[in-house]
Amino acid sequence: MPYIVTGEPSSWKDDIYSRQNHNYEYPPGLDLKPGSELHKSIRDKIWRRASASRNEIQKRYTSWREIDRTLTIYMPLKDKEEQLKQSDSSKPVSIVFPYSYSMLEALLTYLSMAFFQDPIFQYEGVEDDDVKGAMLMEMVIRMHCIKNKVSLAIHTVLRDALCYGVGIAIPGWESVYGKRPIKSSVTTLSELGKNTEDYVNWIDDLLFEGNSLDNVDPYMWLPDPSVSSVRTQKGEFVGWVDRDSYVNLLGKESRADSNLFNVKYLRDKQNKRSMLALDESDRQTKHGETSKILDSANVTSPVDIIKMYVNLIPKEWKLGDGEYPEKWYFELASDDVIIACERADHSHGMYPIAVASPEFDGYSITPIGRMEVLYGLQHTLDFLFNSHISNVRKAINDMLVVDPYLVNIEDLKDPQPGKLIRLRKPAWGRGVDKAVQQLAVNDITRLNISDSAYITQWMDRISGADQSMQGALRQGGPERLTGAEFQGTRGSAISRLQRLAMIISSQFMQDVGNMFAVHAQQYMSQDTYTKIVGRHADKIQQIFGNKEYTKVDVQSLIVNYDLIVRDGSIPGGNFSSAWIQMFQTIGTTPELMQQFDITRIFMYIANQLGAKNVEDFRRNINQIQPQVMPDEQVAREAEAGNMIPLGVD
Repeated sequence: MPYIVTGEPSSWKDDIYSRQNHNYEYPPGLDLKPGSELHKSIRDKIWRRASASRNEIQKRYTSWREIDRTLTIYMPLKDKEEQLKQSDSSKPVSIVFPYSYSMLEALLTYLSMAFFQDPIFQYEGVEDDDVKGAMLMEMVIRMHCIKNKVSLAIHTVLRDALCYGVGIAIPGWESVYGKRPIKSSVTTLSELGKNTEDYVNWIDDLLFEGNSLDNVDPYMWLPDPSVSSVRTQKGEFVGWVDRDSYVNLLGKESRADSNLFNVKYLRDKQNKRSMLALDESDRQTKHGETSKILDSANVTSPVDIIKMYVNLIPKEWKLGDGEYPEKWYFELASDDVIIACERADHSHGMYPIAVASPEFDGYSITPIGRMEVLYGLQHTLDFLFNSHISNVRKAINDMLVVDPYLVNIEDLKDPQPGKLIRLRKPAWGRGVDKAVQQLAVNDITRLNISDSAYITQWMDRISGADQSMQGALRQGGPERLTGAEFQGTRGSAISRLQRLAMIISSQFMQDVGNMFAVHAQQYMSQDTYTKIVGRHADKIQQIFGNKEYTKVDVQSLIVNYDLIVRDGSIPGGNFSSAWIQMFQTIGTTPELMQQFDITRIFMYIANQLGAKNVEDFRRNINQIQPQVMPDEQVAREAEAGNMIPLGVD
């Protein structure tokens, strides 16, 4: 039964703040000192929303924990198996047969190939004046994705979406500060002449700024329970629980551009954890034991923070005179101290959060995951496999019926080969036929393995990741696998996975791509350099000259753009060999060559077959743009001496 969060945290009863005063400067007109009436009012509102959300979301924890145990490939052992493992580790014990893990790998492989194409996000200008800026935007955000390893965060979102039904991430803007080397020279004049010395000075500066993507653990997600997973932006609030340390928070508070305050009030709190931050997952379960993250309060000082965006009316919250809804951002540390309170200033007007739920039904806040659909079959598969192993383990041991009056039991217990078993005196001279007898053992689980193959076939059909997607061909059957059968089966499987990718693209990638573009326009504070690569390389080089890097200023990104939503396909996924036949036909038919662009067709075929850098091999000497002219006009220009055949001096 889920743990229902009720009442107030016990820390609210401790009046430890009235005796402290750290002289913070709060936002204008707000008294947010811990213990003040405004502080208590806002704290209560945040806590009520967070606890209501947790009480709803934790109804899914039981199912999620089963998926965790399935994917960690362990299950709790019985006492007898524990003793067996300790006495002889070579003997098999109960495990989770890793078939769900294999299918998860196949699904993640397809989705990774669908979304990790370079660049991850593509943009196009809306009007003529926006074309150049949209191309630069695409290259700048490509650089952000590489620098901040956005693909790793997307991979975690995809995995969470398949396992738990929801994958959540926070698009943000990251600024990295450090010391930058500056070269300088000092020239001195003396009687001996001119002397120049070179120096390197290190100055504090902004090293890098750009878009980032941070994951949210589904166990720590705090959505508005009144809206579905695909309508998170329509909710009254959305939040999550994050973990940081007191030292890190104090360092962030000290920065000039920081929005944090009240961090020093956390110093004297012994327990800085949150009631909502209990580790409810079973990701660390190993053979029935749990390796949870211990509370190392004696070494570090972890602080749990409830981070929440709320669409509120400022006048009702006493945050201003506004009577219309505005989005505000809060951070509640240790369930008790507000350390951030500000109006959300994102120009896109959205909650900076994106959710992927490919199995959504349009109504549920936490829809089922693909792995959860397969759990029943996986559980049956584990039973068939483990019961057979248990029966074999029992059968390979000698099961003997012994008359202890006739046989020396201690000799019979000796497990060593070549042993000598002595009869007792009453059996001397009577023979050994009836002294010991092997007990007949029937293997009633001998068909379990063949039944397991039947179960895995159904798991393939349900998941959409059949054996061809997992890198294996169909086995068995009276006839060999034909090329047409393979292509048809693989094409159907890819179409199912492409639908999955298209849904994730519309739900998650579209929101993240739009937020990344707006963040670059709003928060980019200095010019940057980006490498000229990708599908717009030729056009950019025509504009800025034939060079490898170009400078991008802030103003050049202020354009209207459209985000190109990927269709979920992968290179070579639905490619047909008919394209190669068409290419050969067009290339040998002059009439068709006049109607079709043979170069673009070739590049399309190469891209579909997996070639990622076809543009690097295009021959375009001195950036000459070819022109197509009628044959009669070409003949007249040649007679006039204005045109000569290629290769003639």
